[in-house]
Amino acid sequence: MKMLRTLSLLGLLLSWSSIIFAVELHGYIQWNNLCPDYGALASAKVLLDGGKMSGRVTRNGNFSIPDVPPGTYVLSVLSHDYSFDHVRIDVSLSEPLPEVRPYIFGTPLLTTTSFSLPYPIMLTPRHKNRYFSPRESFNLLGMFQSPMMMIMALTGVMMLAMPYIMKQLDPETLDGLKGQGKVAGIEKSIQSGDPRGLSALLSAGEETKASTPVAKSNTGPSMLQQRKGGKGNKRR
Repeated sequence: MKMLRTLSLLGLLLSWSSIIFAVELHGYIQWNNLCPDYGALASAKVLLDGGKMSGRVTRNGNFSIPDVPPGTYVLSVLSHDYSFDHVRIDVSLSEPLPEVRPYIFGTPLLTTTSFSLPYPIMLTPRHKNRYFSPRESFNLLGMFQSPMMMIMALTGVMMLAMPYIMKQLDPETLDGLKGQGKVAGIEKSIQSGDPRGLSALLSAGEETKASTPVAKSNTGPSMLQQRKGGKGNKRR
């Protein structure tokens, strides 16, 4: 029983000491071209540690948070249309006024900076929140930058080039491709956008061009021999 009484007394003393040494934070909103007055800011609240303690912004831009016990806090502004910087607040028993320092959201509170901000706390709107993005206009170049459009364009070029390449092929090579059933496979590959069909046609055409001069060179000596033989027969 005595232990419970002593613990309850200690709790009461701590609560009373925190109330006695608690301070009231004061500050104001510095209007600028982005947010010129309270009408543009509308309803806004100033929060300590995400809402443990809070205070409303008045029409003249001032705000206050009462009964803040000693400790370290992060002060932020809850506004629908504007964003503000976060501020670190240190309330201590040894200092008559709270210490205000800049704070980057997400950094640990154990690290402190020597740079301090003036008190009362001054908060300035940094940028306006945008919840809707404008609809993008039609962009022909951006449409052709799409991979699907590039595949469709390549397929169309291959289909247009196929009859021309087929005309350039040697009839024997074309008959050989038809006999082996390769023409249907090449057409299917071109229609599906596979570049191997076009490469097969090009390689067939190159093989035909390469074999044509050899055939002419082979027929040359035989024709000369026939002519020489014919002239010899006549002399005899």
